Amino acid sequence: MFRFMLAEAWHAMGANRLRTGLTMLGMVIGVGAVVIMMAIGQGAQYAVKQSIASMGSNLFIVLSGSFTTGGVRSGAAGAPTLNVADAAAIAELDGVINVAPVHQGTRQLVYGPNNWNSQVVGTTPSYLDARAWTVVSGAPFGDSDVRSATRVALVGATAAKNLFGDEDPVGKTLRIQQSPFVVVGVLGSKGQSLDGRDQDDTVIIPLTTAQRKVFGTPFQGSVRMITVQAASDEAMPVVEKGIEALLRQRHRLREGMENDFYMRNLSATAESQAETTRTMSLLLGAIASVSLLVGGIGIMNIMLVSVTERTREIGIRMAIGARERDILSQFLLEAIIISITGCFIGLVLGVGMALLVHAVSGMVVVISGGAVLVAFAVAAGVGVFFGFYPARKAARLDPIEALRYQ
Repeated sequence: MFRFMLAEAWHAMGANRLRTGLTMLGMVIGVGAVVIMMAIGQGAQYAVKQSIASMGSNLFIVLSGSFTTGGVRSGAAGAPTLNVADAAAIAELDGVINVAPVHQGTRQLVYGPNNWNSQVVGTTPSYLDARAWTVVSGAPFGDSDVRSATRVALVGATAAKNLFGDEDPVGKTLRIQQSPFVVVGVLGSKGQSLDGRDQDDTVIIPLTTAQRKVFGTPFQGSVRMITVQAASDEAMPVVEKGIEALLRQRHRLREGMENDFYMRNLSATAESQAETTRTMSLLLGAIASVSLLVGGIGIMNIMLVSVTERTREIGIRMAIGARERDILSQFLLEAIIISITGCFIGLVLGVGMALLVHAVSGMVVVISGGAVLVAFAVAAGVGVFFGFYPARKAARLDPIEALRYQ
């Protein structure tokens, strides 16, 4: 019985191929739009997650304060209000697992005939742990290098490419300004940060070397910032309060006085960015879903036209014994075939367009099986929902009136 109804449905659609194709077109465009929009939205989420992961987890940045001269105020990290001793004290707080004092700036790097302006970061070995930064070639410097102010350097991927080209940087000597540094390792690639800065365009050297031989410091042991990593998300509020209270006490700041330092919660910033991206992804999916609704309405309209055109045929079927549920099943089956076929074509089109966007623009797209299944299921459901009314109308026709219809 089902095979007979399926063959009849296929024959009925084949008799009006253009109309059937136009009816499917709404579902094709709807499903294709949903798939490509979800792929772009999830790709954006993935890119943000990668940026968050590249920063390191549960991070605070404590910046030194500002100063005022002649009515002109400097920005954050302008005044030497933080030092290595502050970092050591923060490391003793509960919930803190990594602390790295940082003294950084941009300097010209030179190797042979090549030169490149890059960020130079003076810090301690714990900086790599806090930032979850690996060394892919060579080895990191150690605490002994910090104590003895050794002229060694870790080179980021971008700086290495521009200075050394295809050469292996490990063991080579580069100059930072006029000081020679031996490259002991190459850092793994991290890509762009959330603000678009290339994190790989950097050179990391021991903190004491940076203070004494590259940047200089107005006060012994002063640093521009301190990177702090908390043990977990839950510990971050407690750690933040603990750092503020500790530094105010160490800097002898009385009640009512402003902090002479600034704190940045990088995880909160990252989560805000991630939430914005999630909202954008949902909005893209919702906009694309409107086309599914339009496609469903198109199916209903065409099926209503088909019922009107086939009124006499329906009357003949009822006259020779077809039951109401048989007519209902026949027309509902036609709507289902149109909907599912359109869904399948739309899936192929959407996946193909998403891959094309990636190939042409380099934009990250993520085609997840779950999103594809949801788009297919929703589209098929919309088609069935809008196909039911015409099928029901056909099934409830009066046989006598249907036979008289011209």
